[in-house]
This record gives sequence, structure tokens and C-alpha cells, in this order.
Amino acid sequence: MDDKIGHRIYSCFQCRTPLSRHDDIVSKSFQSTKGRAFLFSHVMNTKTGPQEDRQLITGLHLVADVNCADCGVSLGWKYEKAYEESQKYKEGKVVLEKIKIVEEKGYQVFS
Repeated sequence: MDDKIGHRIYSCFQCRTPLSRHDDIVSKSFQSTKGRAFLFSHVMNTKTGPQEDRQLITGLHLVADVNCADCGVSLGWKYEKAYEESQKYKEGKVVLEKIKIVEEKGYQVFS
């Protein structure tokens, strides 16, 4: 176990519930209708809505909206299925909109 203090995490902008670790970022070059977004390999303290097919910039995907489990605010979406082979790496990952999360430092993280 790493016992260093100073890990960076991302939290809900509204209620500050922890959502993910900086180390779980897969890509910072995603776009949402509200601007930049980050693709995360793992998130916590979220609830997903019903799955639906959605036409996105990179093609048709089966996605589910993601909300904060504490305050319920919309944060982004989860890729449940990618129909194009080149997009399969997104399956199971979550996009959080940059304007909906805040970066916080100094957290003790237990694995």
C-alpha cells in the first residue's frame, strides 16, 4: 500500500463527493456539449441512468448518463458498448465533463 499523502482526486463540483483518482484518467482530449471532458477508467460514488443508443462525434455508442450518487447532479456518461471496432477501448469507461468536476490535492488514498 502506498502511504504517501498528496494524491490528486476529482470530486463533484457541487457537493465535493470524491469521484475518481487522477491516475484513472485515460484521456483528457474528449469533448462534450459543454466543452472539454476527461475519460476515466474507474469512477466511484456515481449512479448510472438507463442505457440508450446515442450518436456521438465518434459514432454510435450505447451509453448511460452518470450522476453524482450524493447530490444527483449530471456529470457525464458511461460507454456501455461501442459499435465500431476502433472505439471498443471506451467500453466500461466514463466521461466526466471538466466543468462538473474539481481537482483536489492532498487526499490519502487507500487501495
